Amino acid sequence: MRFNLNLKECEVTSRALWASRRDFLRQTMTAGLGGWIAAPLVAKAGSLGAKPNPAFRVSDPTTPLEKVTTYNNFYEFGTSKEDPAQQATDFKVRPWKVVVEGEVNKPQTFDLDDILKLAPLEERIYRLRCVEAWSMVIPWIGFPLKELLNRVDPRGNAKFVELISLMDPDQMPGQKNAVLDWPYREGLRLDEAMHPLTLLTVGLYGDVLPNQNGAPVRIVIPWKYGFKSVKSIVRIRLTETMPVTSWMKAGPSEYGFYANVNPAVDHPRWSQAKERRIGDFLKRPTLPFNGYADQVASLYSGMDLTKNF
Repeated sequence: MRFNLNLKECEVTSRALWASRRDFLRQTMTAGLGGWIAAPLVAKAGSLGAKPNPAFRVSDPTTPLEKVTTYNNFYEFGTSKEDPAQQATDFKVRPWKVVVEGEVNKPQTFDLDDILKLAPLEERIYRLRCVEAWSMVIPWIGFPLKELLNRVDPRGNAKFVELISLMDPDQMPGQKNAVLDWPYREGLRLDEAMHPLTLLTVGLYGDVLPNQNGAPVRIVIPWKYGFKSVKSIVRIRLTETMPVTSWMKAGPSEYGFYANVNPAVDHPRWSQAKERRIGDFLKRPTLPFNGYADQVASLYSGMDLTKNF
């Protein structure tokens, strides 16, 4: 499969202007449609009340919200970067439930409101690096995935965590195309899933997740390529054996299970040594583990990361 990387340089709109324009359009539509309007993509600023966590910040400038919400990989809504923002406007995120099952002693089904109450929400500024050699810096909101996993009491034989997205072709038109074997599946080793950096994510830039960014709940794993960060999760399954993920099945020679950001391991069709931050013209060197080596390199001690890509 080939990716279409069309970087469009445009004037960056400030968050305040973007929000005011969105509110104006929403009010106009409400009046014009007799009071009916679909749920907004973004709630009012600060609606999640998350507190910034200074332990998880980077020195890089954050990517403007407008770019974060209009340049996305979310194949359930289409393969072009612009498709998710255009196709996900009517995506329904309530009611929403996440089933956690498999090798656990206390399998549970969590309602979205239950998830929001599991642990205090934090704002963490993480880098996001995509396998197509572009990157962003985003203030994500959520809490460590381990807080949810601890609630289901993993069994001693649980070694991996499989994460599965919603399957609903009526809402997700990209699923009508056989670009992947739907539903979208990803996986982690249990120790990766329990790592403090692995974030169960419900928002960005102070607000709930926009539909095109993986609403209502997704994973962010900042030391791995972006395709590992599953969106619109409905099922989490703990397993004894390594799950076969969507991209492993689609391109086993190109997309491995680990997908750690590694400038020394090229994609078969392009180099990963450099990346272009969205909004920048020049490329910058790619950092091992996306700059999080101090925190996560020990997870892979003794592994050949050129073979275990």
